[in-house]
Amino acid sequence: MSNKIKVLIVDDSALIRQVLSKIIESDPELEVVGTAVDPIVARDKIKSLKPDVLTLDIEMPRMDGITFLRNLMRLHPMPVVMISTLTSAGAEVTLEALEIGAIDFVSKPKLDVSEQLQSYSDEIIEKVKTAASAKLRGSVTKSIPKVAEKLTVDAVIPKRSPASSYKNSDKFFAIGASTGGTEAIKEVLMRMPADAPGIVITQHIPAAFSAPFAKRMGSVTNMTVHHAIDGQQILPGNVYIAPGDRHLIVEKSGNRLVCRLNDGPLVNRHKPSVDVLFRSVVQAVGDNVIGVMLTGMGNDGALGMKEMYDAGAITIAQNEESSVVWGMPGSAVEMGGVEHIVSLDKIAEKMLDVCKKS
Repeated sequence: MSNKIKVLIVDDSALIRQVLSKIIESDPELEVVGTAVDPIVARDKIKSLKPDVLTLDIEMPRMDGITFLRNLMRLHPMPVVMISTLTSAGAEVTLEALEIGAIDFVSKPKLDVSEQLQSYSDEIIEKVKTAASAKLRGSVTKSIPKVAEKLTVDAVIPKRSPASSYKNSDKFFAIGASTGGTEAIKEVLMRMPADAPGIVITQHIPAAFSAPFAKRMGSVTNMTVHHAIDGQQILPGNVYIAPGDRHLIVEKSGNRLVCRLNDGPLVNRHKPSVDVLFRSVVQAVGDNVIGVMLTGMGNDGALGMKEMYDAGAITIAQNEESSVVWGMPGSAVEMGGVEHIVSLDKIAEKMLDVCKKS
């Protein structure tokens, strides 16, 4: 019996099926057990081939990917990685797919598809492996593959002593998330009152998707949600989401706190990086912040959260049971930087409670 992760590729493009098959088969832990040109064919192949992970295109003949995903998650839930286009329309549909239950997505370039997809090969392999071990409703999480580190946060913000306790501004929240984070963030924001402390958020997401994501979050919360811009003041009742191609940094400007956008290198293979946000907060306000780590693969943000904790800030991590992937919060816990470990449905309540008490 093979111990490889079995993958079924569903895409109406013969070229995409060929390129994805080549990329996935290049990893010794993965095996493409079949391909399907549309969801109707895929339905039968799921029954006969019993794949561990599905890659699913959104735009296909006979049945679109979203309709198929809804049926799949209702009748035969399984890990799905969406293949989506880097457009505003593609972003809206992809966010809907994540809401329905897809684990993650890979962006499909509009030009030079074969060459561009090859350049994403490491990301594709990593996301397929993560999906295989991610938590579905009612399932048990397997071990989570670690993300290989490249540049650390020092490449963007060199470490220095935390700011002394900075009380000239209102206390605020800093949130980091990755895989599963779009839905986890929604769950938190839905429970926030209109006058909640300000919130700055770094979610790993492509540049074309971050503005639609911010707009989507604005429709589910009583707070005002912004796709963060450089120099924007951080105020109570407002949420600031990092653009998908810039690091979000918090800085002091006189007696104000403002968002700064940084075009530095990838940190832990990400831009925006949670480590960058968390370290910037420590250096700007010391302990006058509450850090929150939500579901996500890898360990981006764990070091930054430990620095927040060491500076005296309150830190909260999503628990393993409610996380799609307990990589980032698990790494923060393992590093000793977490004060409270809480289920997703209780995180907003905990955030508001500790803020009030502090």
